[in-house]
Amino acid sequence: MKRIAIPRRRFLRGFFQGSAVFVGLPLFDYLLDGNGAALACGGAIPRRFGLFFWGNGNRPDQWTPASDGADYALTEELAPLVNVKSKICVVSGLAVKVDNVVPHLSGAAGLLSGYDLVSSDGNDTMGAATIDQIIAAEIGADTLYASIQTAATNCSGMSYNGPNSRNPPETDPYTLYEKLFGPTFREPGEEGVVDPTLGLRRSVLDSVMGDIATLQSKLGAADKARLDQHLTGVRELEERLAKLEEDPPSLESCARPDSEPEASYPDEDGRPQISARSRAMVDMLAMAMACDQTRVFGHYLTDPVSNPLFPGASAGHHNLTHDEPGEQPEVHAITVQIMEEFAYLLEKFDSIPEADGTLLDNCAILGTTEVSLGQTHDITEIPVVIGGSACGTIQTGLHYRSYTADNASKLMLTLMRSMDILATGFGDPASEAYSEDSLTEIEA
Repeated sequence: MKRIAIPRRRFLRGFFQGSAVFVGLPLFDYLLDGNGAALACGGAIPRRFGLFFWGNGNRPDQWTPASDGADYALTEELAPLVNVKSKICVVSGLAVKVDNVVPHLSGAAGLLSGYDLVSSDGNDTMGAATIDQIIAAEIGADTLYASIQTAATNCSGMSYNGPNSRNPPETDPYTLYEKLFGPTFREPGEEGVVDPTLGLRRSVLDSVMGDIATLQSKLGAADKARLDQHLTGVRELEERLAKLEEDPPSLESCARPDSEPEASYPDEDGRPQISARSRAMVDMLAMAMACDQTRVFGHYLTDPVSNPLFPGASAGHHNLTHDEPGEQPEVHAITVQIMEEFAYLLEKFDSIPEADGTLLDNCAILGTTEVSLGQTHDITEIPVVIGGSACGTIQTGLHYRSYTADNASKLMLTLMRSMDILATGFGDPASEAYSEDSLTEIEA
C-alpha cells in the first residue's frame, strides 16, 4: 500500500464563534507496520541530525585506521567507540577547500558552512549558515525547538544562522534541564496544566508585530538587517509558545529524566568537569530527541583554540598541541578522553528504543573538529565519525578513506540528503569549497 506523506502533528482545523479550533488526529494504521509498531522514518518516527564538536584536532597517525572497508580495526584514539563500532562510519582523508588564513577558525568555517571565514576589524564570523542550521531550517519547524545547542565547557560554539548571527550554546546543565523538562514539560498521556498566560503573551507579540511595517520604513539598510535578525527570534518565540499548548507527541520512549543535574559543576583543582557536564547535557539531549522537542542539536565539548586543562594533562589542550614534543602522548590522551565522551553520547542514544531499532538508528550524528594535526593547523585530513545510519541511508560498520583529498562539502551534502532534504549543493558556489556531488561511497 502506498503511504501518504502526512505529518505526525496533523490537525483538523476549523472556526468556532470566530476563533480557530484544532482537533488532533489519531495515529492511523498507515503509520504502523503489520505488528502495530510505529514505522521508523516515513511514519511516526522522524530523522534527526546532531553535531558533536571538539576543538584543536587530533593526532592523525594515531587516529586513522590502517585499512579501509568493513574489516578495519579501531585505532587507539577510536578505541572508545568499540561498543558502537557496527553503528558508526569513520571517514578519513577529506580536505576543507577554503583558504586556511586564520588558524583553526578557517577550518571550522569551511567545514561547517562551506564558505571562507569572514574577518573584519578583529571580528571573525561564518560566511553563511552552518550545516546544523541549514538542516534545522528544513526539519525543525514541527518541534518546540528548531535546534538545541549545548556545551560542556564555557565556550561559544560554532552554530550560525549566517554572518554575525551565532547561536550560543547553553553551558549550564541545570538551566538546560529547566528549559527542557521544567514546568512546561508534559509526558505523553500526562494532562498537566497549560499556562493560561500563553495566549496572552502571543497576543502581545502579535500587537507588536503590527507596528513593524511602520518602523521598517524609517530604517536604513543596516538597521533593517538588525531588525530582521531580532524579529526572527520573536517569530521563533511565537512558534514555541504555540507549541507549548499542543499535546505532547505519543512516542514510546519519551519520559521525564530520572534525576535533575547538579546545581553547579565547579572546577576541581583548576580543571573543569568536562566529562560530568557533558554527560549531564547528553542525557537531556537524548531525551529531548526521544520526546521530539527537537530534531537537531549541536553539542560542543570545547571550542577551537580553547585551552582547558584536561584530567592528567600538564598544560592546556591548545598549548600542548603546539608545545608538547615528539609524538605528543598528552595530546593523544586528551583525544582518547574526547572520544570517550562521544562514545557516551552514541551509546546513550543507542540505549533508547524506537520502533524496531534505537534512537541512534534514526540519527546521523557528526563527530568532528576544525583541524587534523593541531600542531600545524592542517585542514586536509579532517577527522570524521558519523554515528547512526539516518534510517539506513548511511552505511555503518565502515571506514571510508579518500585517497584523493575529497572535498569535505561532499560529506555535508550527504548528511543533508540523509535527512531527506533535496539539496543540490553545499558551500559557496563561487569557491572551490562548493560541491554538487555527495560522498556516495558511504551512502546506502
